[in-house]
Amino acid sequence: MARAATTTDAFNAVAEPRRRQILDLLRAGERPVNELVELLDLAQPQVSKHLRVLREVDLVHVRDEGRQRLYRLNPGPLRPIHDWLRAYEQLWNERFDLMDDVLDDLGKAESDDDGDD
Repeated sequence: MARAATTTDAFNAVAEPRRRQILDLLRAGERPVNELVELLDLAQPQVSKHLRVLREVDLVHVRDEGRQRLYRLNPGPLRPIHDWLRAYEQLWNERFDLMDDVLDDLGKAESDDDGDD
């Protein structure tokens, strides 16, 4: 099956680690592209390519201020990802609870072993 284009939805767009890094940087607020280039240690054309994909799925908005283009996060399109992951949260919590039980049992067994000396 062919992979969906990265510009079809937020799921595909955030599958790329560099785009997630850009979103993380934009959580702190609006940033110019040259600052993103510096923080990511990537060439400007690469950052611009990632920003284009993020714009196409509406995850970032851009505005011109003089000669600069300022990018800001638009978190709305992330909601379907959040909702999808929420279904797995209960599973993760149950597994962590089981792991806590095992660790507690191991700790008790170790304490019992230490008391036998």
